[in-house]
Amino acid sequence: MALPYQWQYRIDKWKNAARSLFGGGNQQPRPKLCPSCGSLVGISATRCHQCGTNLKFSMAAANRSLAGVFSGPAPVTTALLVSNLLMFGVEWMALAAHGGGGGLSILWGVGGEASYRLGMSAPYGIYVQHQWYRLITAMFLHGGLIHIGFNMMALMQLGPALEELYGSSRYFFLYIVTGAFGFLLSSFTGHYSLGASGGLLGLVGAMLAITTKRGGAYMRELRSRLVSSVVILFVLGFMGMGMDNWAHGAGLAAGFVLGKIFADRQPMNVRERQIANALGWLAGIVVIASFAFMILHYRDPIPGQA
Repeated sequence: MALPYQWQYRIDKWKNAARSLFGGGNQQPRPKLCPSCGSLVGISATRCHQCGTNLKFSMAAANRSLAGVFSGPAPVTTALLVSNLLMFGVEWMALAAHGGGGGLSILWGVGGEASYRLGMSAPYGIYVQHQWYRLITAMFLHGGLIHIGFNMMALMQLGPALEELYGSSRYFFLYIVTGAFGFLLSSFTGHYSLGASGGLLGLVGAMLAITTKRGGAYMRELRSRLVSSVVILFVLGFMGMGMDNWAHGAGLAAGFVLGKIFADRQPMNVRERQIANALGWLAGIVVIASFAFMILHYRDPIPGQA
Protein backbone atom coordinates (compact mmCIF):
# COMPACT_ATOMS: atom_id res chain seq x y z
CA MET A 1 0.00 0.00 0.00
CA ALA A 2 1.39 3.39 -0.99
CA LEU A 3 2.13 5.90 1.72
CA PRO A 4 0.11 9.14 1.84
CA TYR A 5 1.77 12.02 0.03
CA GLN A 6 2.61 13.97 3.19
CA TRP A 7 4.39 10.99 4.78
CA GLN A 8 6.22 10.14 1.55
CA TYR A 9 7.39 13.75 1.37
CA ARG A 10 8.52 13.63 5.01
CA ILE A 11 10.44 10.35 4.47
CA ASP A 12 12.17 11.83 1.40
CA LYS A 13 13.21 14.84 3.50
CA TRP A 14 14.60 12.56 6.20
CA LYS A 15 16.59 10.63 3.57
CA ASN A 16 17.99 13.84 2.11
CA ALA A 17 18.88 15.16 5.58
CA ALA A 18 20.69 11.90 6.44
CA ARG A 19 22.48 11.91 3.06
CA SER A 20 23.66 15.48 3.65
CA LEU A 21 24.76 14.65 7.19
CA PHE A 22 27.09 11.91 5.95
CA GLY A 23 28.34 13.79 2.92
CA GLY A 24 26.29 11.91 0.34
CA GLY A 25 24.67 13.16 -2.85
CA ASN A 26 25.98 14.88 -5.93
CA GLN A 27 24.18 18.20 -5.63
CA GLN A 28 26.07 21.25 -6.84
CA PRO A 29 26.64 23.97 -4.23
CA ARG A 30 24.33 26.94 -4.58
CA PRO A 31 23.57 30.20 -2.76
CA LYS A 32 21.50 29.87 0.42
CA LEU A 33 19.34 31.95 2.71
CA CYS A 34 20.36 33.15 6.15
CA PRO A 35 18.28 31.13 8.68
CA SER A 36 17.92 34.19 10.90
CA CYS A 37 17.10 37.15 8.64
CA GLY A 38 16.42 35.45 5.31
CA SER A 39 19.04 37.35 3.30
CA LEU A 40 20.64 35.66 0.30
CA VAL A 41 24.26 34.75 1.08
CA GLY A 42 27.06 33.31 -1.03
CA ILE A 43 27.98 29.69 -1.59
CA SER A 44 31.07 29.78 0.60
CA ALA A 45 29.85 32.35 3.15
CA THR A 46 30.13 31.33 6.80
CA ARG A 47 28.50 34.44 8.28
CA CYS A 48 25.54 36.53 7.08
CA HIS A 49 26.60 39.93 5.74
CA GLN A 50 23.31 41.51 6.92
CA CYS A 51 22.78 40.32 10.49
CA GLY A 52 26.10 38.62 11.29
CA THR A 53 24.56 35.21 12.11
CA ASN A 54 26.98 32.28 11.96
CA LEU A 55 25.58 30.09 9.16
CA LYS A 56 26.95 26.82 10.55
CA PHE A 57 26.99 26.92 14.34
CA SER A 58 24.25 29.35 15.40
CA MET A 59 20.98 28.35 17.06
CA ALA A 60 19.14 29.57 13.96
CA ALA A 61 21.21 27.31 11.71
CA ALA A 62 20.61 24.29 13.96
CA ASN A 63 16.92 25.13 14.11
CA ARG A 64 16.74 25.17 10.30
CA SER A 65 18.50 21.80 10.11
CA LEU A 66 16.08 20.17 12.55
CA ALA A 67 13.15 21.69 10.70
CA GLY A 68 14.37 19.84 7.62
CA VAL A 69 14.22 16.52 9.47
CA PHE A 70 10.74 17.10 10.95
CA SER A 71 9.39 18.90 7.90
CA GLY A 72 5.74 19.77 7.54
CA PRO A 73 3.30 22.38 8.79
CA ALA A 74 3.86 21.47 12.48
CA PRO A 75 7.29 19.84 13.00
CA VAL A 76 7.40 20.26 16.79
CA THR A 77 3.90 18.85 17.20
CA THR A 78 4.95 15.85 15.09
CA ALA A 79 8.11 15.41 17.18
CA LEU A 80 6.10 15.58 20.43
CA LEU A 81 3.63 13.02 19.12
CA VAL A 82 6.41 10.61 18.13
CA SER A 83 8.24 11.13 21.45
CA ASN A 84 5.13 10.39 23.51
CA LEU A 85 4.40 7.23 21.52
CA LEU A 86 8.00 6.04 21.85
CA MET A 87 8.00 6.65 25.60
CA PHE A 88 4.73 4.74 25.94
CA GLY A 89 6.44 1.80 24.26
CA VAL A 90 9.34 2.12 26.69
CA GLU A 91 6.87 2.22 29.60
CA TRP A 92 5.20 -0.96 28.41
CA MET A 93 8.51 -2.79 28.03
CA ALA A 94 9.62 -1.63 31.48
CA LEU A 95 6.31 -2.76 32.96
CA ALA A 96 6.70 -6.18 31.33
CA ALA A 97 10.24 -6.44 32.68
CA HIS A 98 8.85 -5.92 36.19
CA GLY A 99 6.27 -8.68 35.71
CA GLY A 100 3.28 -6.54 34.74
CA GLY A 101 1.43 -5.61 31.58
CA GLY A 102 -0.81 -8.66 31.25
CA GLY A 103 -4.35 -8.76 29.90
CA LEU A 104 -6.13 -5.47 29.29
CA SER A 105 -3.95 -3.49 31.67
CA ILE A 106 -2.44 -1.69 28.68
CA LEU A 107 -5.71 0.25 28.38
CA TRP A 108 -5.43 2.00 31.75
CA GLY A 109 -3.04 0.03 33.93
CA VAL A 110 0.41 1.33 33.03
CA GLY A 111 2.15 2.76 36.10
CA GLY A 112 3.67 1.65 39.35
CA GLU A 113 7.38 1.03 39.73
CA ALA A 114 8.11 1.19 36.00
CA SER A 115 6.60 4.67 35.62
CA TYR A 116 8.28 5.87 38.80
CA ARG A 117 11.68 4.82 37.50
CA LEU A 118 10.97 6.45 34.13
CA GLY A 119 10.33 9.79 35.81
CA MET A 120 6.69 10.27 36.77
CA SER A 121 5.93 13.27 38.97
CA ALA A 122 6.29 12.23 42.63
CA PRO A 123 6.49 14.58 45.66
CA TYR A 124 9.13 12.53 47.51
CA GLY A 125 11.34 12.21 44.47
CA ILE A 126 11.10 15.91 43.62
CA TYR A 127 11.25 17.61 47.02
CA VAL A 128 13.22 15.10 49.10
CA GLN A 129 15.53 13.48 46.55
CA HIS A 130 15.68 16.69 44.45
CA GLN A 131 14.91 14.87 41.21
CA TRP A 132 13.59 17.96 39.46
CA TYR A 133 13.86 16.27 36.09
CA ARG A 134 10.56 14.56 36.92
CA LEU A 135 8.72 17.79 36.13
CA ILE A 136 9.74 17.26 32.49
CA THR A 137 9.90 13.49 32.03
CA ALA A 138 6.41 13.04 33.50
CA MET A 139 5.04 14.96 30.50
CA PHE A 140 6.02 12.11 28.18
CA LEU A 141 4.56 9.26 30.27
CA HIS A 142 0.97 7.98 30.26
CA GLY A 143 -1.17 5.57 32.25
CA GLY A 144 -2.47 3.50 29.34
CA LEU A 145 -3.69 3.48 25.75
CA ILE A 146 -6.86 5.39 26.61
CA HIS A 147 -4.84 8.07 28.41
CA ILE A 148 -2.31 8.61 25.63
CA GLY A 149 -4.98 8.27 22.95
CA PHE A 150 -7.06 11.18 24.26
CA ASN A 151 -4.00 13.31 24.93
CA MET A 152 -2.46 12.78 21.51
CA MET A 153 -5.77 13.55 19.78
CA ALA A 154 -5.90 16.80 21.73
CA LEU A 155 -2.29 17.56 20.81
CA MET A 156 -3.00 17.11 17.10
CA GLN A 157 -6.10 19.31 17.36
CA LEU A 158 -4.53 22.17 19.33
CA GLY A 159 -0.84 22.02 18.43
CA PRO A 160 -0.61 22.80 14.70
CA ALA A 161 -2.62 26.03 14.89
CA LEU A 162 -0.59 27.43 17.80
CA GLU A 163 2.70 26.28 16.27
CA GLU A 164 1.83 28.12 13.07
CA LEU A 165 0.83 31.22 15.04
CA TYR A 166 3.81 31.43 17.42
CA GLY A 167 6.48 29.64 15.42
CA SER A 168 7.94 26.26 16.39
CA SER A 169 10.46 27.57 18.93
CA ARG A 170 8.11 29.65 21.07
CA TYR A 171 5.43 26.97 20.79
CA PHE A 172 7.81 24.31 22.12
CA PHE A 173 8.88 26.62 24.98
CA LEU A 174 5.22 27.25 25.84
CA TYR A 175 4.38 23.55 25.89
CA ILE A 176 7.33 22.52 28.06
CA VAL A 177 7.09 25.40 30.56
CA THR A 178 3.35 25.04 31.12
CA GLY A 179 3.58 21.27 31.50
CA ALA A 180 6.44 21.54 33.99
CA PHE A 181 4.61 24.23 35.98
CA GLY A 182 1.55 22.00 36.12
CA PHE A 183 3.53 19.14 37.68
CA LEU A 184 5.30 21.56 40.02
CA LEU A 185 1.99 22.61 41.60
CA SER A 186 0.58 19.07 41.44
CA SER A 187 3.55 17.57 43.26
CA PHE A 188 3.59 20.43 45.78
CA THR A 189 0.03 19.48 46.76
CA GLY A 190 1.10 15.86 47.24
CA HIS A 191 -0.08 14.26 44.00
CA TYR A 192 1.64 11.54 41.99
CA SER A 193 0.98 12.24 38.34
CA LEU A 194 1.98 11.75 34.71
CA GLY A 195 0.73 12.70 31.27
CA ALA A 196 0.81 15.44 28.64
CA SER A 197 -2.36 17.15 29.80
CA GLY A 198 -0.57 19.89 31.78
CA GLY A 199 1.13 21.09 28.61
CA LEU A 200 -2.09 20.62 26.63
CA LEU A 201 -3.98 22.80 29.10
CA GLY A 202 -1.14 25.28 28.67
CA LEU A 203 -2.01 25.41 24.96
CA VAL A 204 -5.66 25.96 25.88
CA GLY A 205 -4.65 28.77 28.23
CA ALA A 206 -2.67 30.45 25.46
CA MET A 207 -5.64 30.17 23.12
CA LEU A 208 -7.88 31.75 25.77
CA ALA A 209 -5.40 34.61 26.10
CA ILE A 210 -5.46 35.13 22.33
CA THR A 211 -9.26 35.33 22.31
CA THR A 212 -9.14 38.08 24.95
CA LYS A 213 -6.78 40.17 22.80
CA ARG A 214 -8.77 39.81 19.59
CA GLY A 215 -12.33 40.91 19.01
CA GLY A 216 -15.02 39.52 16.78
CA ALA A 217 -17.76 36.92 16.91
CA TYR A 218 -15.42 34.06 16.02
CA MET A 219 -13.11 34.79 18.96
CA ARG A 220 -16.06 35.00 21.33
CA GLU A 221 -17.43 31.68 20.07
CA LEU A 222 -13.98 30.04 20.35
CA ARG A 223 -13.55 31.36 23.89
CA SER A 224 -16.98 30.04 24.87
CA ARG A 225 -16.16 26.58 23.52
CA LEU A 226 -12.79 26.50 25.25
CA VAL A 227 -14.27 27.58 28.58
CA SER A 228 -17.03 24.95 28.30
CA SER A 229 -14.47 22.22 27.57
CA VAL A 230 -12.29 23.28 30.49
CA VAL A 231 -15.25 23.34 32.89
CA ILE A 232 -16.28 19.82 31.82
CA LEU A 233 -12.71 18.59 32.27
CA PHE A 234 -12.48 19.98 35.80
CA VAL A 235 -15.92 18.61 36.73
CA LEU A 236 -14.76 15.16 35.63
CA GLY A 237 -11.67 15.63 37.77
CA PHE A 238 -13.74 16.51 40.83
CA MET A 239 -15.91 13.44 40.20
CA GLY A 240 -12.91 11.19 40.76
CA MET A 241 -12.19 10.25 37.15
CA GLY A 242 -8.44 10.06 37.81
CA MET A 243 -7.65 13.49 36.39
CA ASP A 244 -5.11 15.80 38.02
CA ASN A 245 -6.95 19.12 38.38
CA TRP A 246 -3.92 20.71 40.03
CA ALA A 247 -1.69 20.01 37.04
CA HIS A 248 -4.48 21.04 34.67
CA GLY A 249 -5.18 24.29 36.49
CA ALA A 250 -1.54 25.29 36.82
CA GLY A 251 -0.82 24.49 33.16
CA LEU A 252 -3.89 26.47 32.10
CA ALA A 253 -2.85 29.49 34.18
CA ALA A 254 0.75 29.42 32.96
CA GLY A 255 -0.42 29.16 29.35
CA PHE A 256 -2.76 32.10 29.80
CA VAL A 257 0.06 34.26 31.21
CA LEU A 258 2.47 33.34 28.40
CA GLY A 259 -0.31 33.89 25.86
CA LYS A 260 -0.71 37.41 27.19
CA ILE A 261 3.05 38.02 26.97
CA PHE A 262 3.73 36.51 23.54
CA ALA A 263 2.84 38.46 20.42
CA ASP A 264 0.11 36.69 18.43
CA ARG A 265 2.32 36.18 15.39
CA GLN A 266 5.58 34.61 14.35
CA PRO A 267 8.84 36.51 15.04
CA MET A 268 9.14 39.36 12.53
CA ASN A 269 12.73 40.57 12.76
CA VAL A 270 16.22 39.30 13.55
CA ARG A 271 16.08 40.03 17.30
CA GLU A 272 12.66 38.42 17.72
CA ARG A 273 13.84 35.32 15.87
CA GLN A 274 16.98 35.15 17.99
CA ILE A 275 14.95 35.36 21.21
CA ALA A 276 12.47 32.76 19.95
CA ASN A 277 15.27 30.38 18.93
CA ALA A 278 16.94 30.85 22.31
CA LEU A 279 13.69 29.99 24.13
CA GLY A 280 13.17 26.91 21.98
CA TRP A 281 16.70 25.64 22.47
CA LEU A 282 16.55 26.34 26.19
CA ALA A 283 13.46 24.13 26.40
CA GLY A 284 15.15 21.48 24.25
CA ILE A 285 18.29 21.40 26.40
CA VAL A 286 16.18 21.08 29.55
CA VAL A 287 14.27 18.14 28.04
CA ILE A 288 17.46 16.35 26.96
CA ALA A 289 19.11 16.94 30.34
CA SER A 290 15.99 15.70 32.16
CA PHE A 291 15.98 12.41 30.29
CA ALA A 292 19.72 12.05 30.86
CA PHE A 293 19.17 12.41 34.63
CA MET A 294 16.28 9.97 34.47
CA ILE A 295 18.57 7.36 32.90
CA LEU A 296 21.24 8.01 35.53
CA HIS A 297 18.73 7.54 38.39
CA TYR A 298 16.71 4.73 36.80
CA ARG A 299 18.08 2.02 39.11
CA ASP A 300 17.98 4.07 42.31
CA PRO A 301 16.15 2.39 45.23
CA ILE A 302 12.40 3.01 45.27
CA PRO A 303 11.23 4.87 48.44
CA GLY A 304 9.62 2.44 50.85
CA GLN A 305 11.23 -0.65 49.37
CA ALA A 306 13.78 -2.63 51.28
